[in-house]
Amino acid sequence: MPIATPKQYAAMLDAAQKGDYAYPAINVTSIITINAALKAFSDKKSDGIIQVSTGGGEFASGINVKDRVLGAIVLAEAAHRLAERHNVMVALHTDHCQPDKIDSFLKPLIAATAARRKEGKGNLFQSHMLDASELPLDKNMALSRDLLKLCADNEIILEVEAGVVGGEEDGHDTSGVAKEKLYTTPEDMLAVYESLKGLGRYMFAATFGNVHGSYKPGAVKLRPDILKKGQEAVMARHGASAEFDLVFHGGSGTPVEEIRETLAYGVVKMNIDTDTQYAFTRPIAEHMFKKYDGVLKIDGEVGNKKDYDPRTYLKLAEAGCAKRLGEACDDLLSSGKTLFGKI
Repeated sequence: MPIATPKQYAAMLDAAQKGDYAYPAINVTSIITINAALKAFSDKKSDGIIQVSTGGGEFASGINVKDRVLGAIVLAEAAHRLAERHNVMVALHTDHCQPDKIDSFLKPLIAATAARRKEGKGNLFQSHMLDASELPLDKNMALSRDLLKLCADNEIILEVEAGVVGGEEDGHDTSGVAKEKLYTTPEDMLAVYESLKGLGRYMFAATFGNVHGSYKPGAVKLRPDILKKGQEAVMARHGASAEFDLVFHGGSGTPVEEIRETLAYGVVKMNIDTDTQYAFTRPIAEHMFKKYDGVLKIDGEVGNKKDYDPRTYLKLAEAGCAKRLGEACDDLLSSGKTLFGKI
C-alpha cells in the first residue's frame, strides 16, 4: 500500500474519532526505524503514523551535511517506497517545529509537496506540526492560521499545540516552564477552535500534564479530565461537529488505563518516541555485552565478523522497536482496525 492519500488520512482520523481509538506516531531517523514501524503496523494490522522531527531529519542527512529538510525528504521518500509492500494505511507527519524553524523546515517541505502535486504525484507528507506553544496564545494562533491556510491549499493537515509539554525533546527544553503551562484550559481550547474554524483540517495537541521523556511511575501527574472539560466547553458553544482531533504528546511510559481514558475524550494520535528508542537500543546493548569478544578485536585477536556486522545487531534493534510499537497499537486499540482495502 502506498502512503495514504489526503482523503485516506482524513478517513483514518475520522474512524479513530468515531471508534474511540488512536494511532501510534513513531519518530524515525533511518530506514531501519521506518522498517520497524511498518513491521509493527503490519503485524498488528493497524494503521499508523510515521513522523520526522527537525533533529531526525538533520541526522538522516549525515554528519557532514546536517540538512534537516534534505534528511526529512529522504526519509519520506524511503517510506513511500517501503510502504508499498505492506497492507496497512500509513501517514507521514513532521513533529515539533518551533517558530524559528518554520522558514527553514516546514515551508520547504510544504513546497516539496506542492511541487509533487503539480507533477501529479501524492503528497510528500500528509501532516505537519507547528509547535508555537512557547508564544502567547494570540501570537501562536496568528502563526497557526497562516500555516493552516498554506497547508489546506495542499490538502495537508496541520497539528498545533497550546500549552506546553514538559521535558526535553530534540534539544528543545521546556523543563523550566511554570507548572500551570503544562495544562491547557477550556478557555484556551475555545480560543484555538475559534481562531482556526473554517480554515482547514487540523489536529490539536492540548496539554494535560504530559511530559517528554521516560519517568518512574507516579512522577508525571496527568489530568486527562482537562481534555474532557475542554471538549465539552467547545461543543457546548459550537456543537458536536466542533469536537477536536486531539494528540497525546509524551506518551512513553504512560499507564495503559490513562492512555485508554484519553481515547474517550477525542485523542486520535499518540506520539511514542522515548520507549521505542529504548526498545531499539536495548537489544544492541545486550548483543554487545554477550558478544564482547567477537565484537571487539581483543588482545590481538581478529574478533568475529558476524558479531560486528551491523546487520546482525540492527536486525535485533528493528525487531525490538517493532515489538514495543506493536504494544502501543494494542494499548491504543488500533490493532486489527486497518482501513486497508476499505477506502
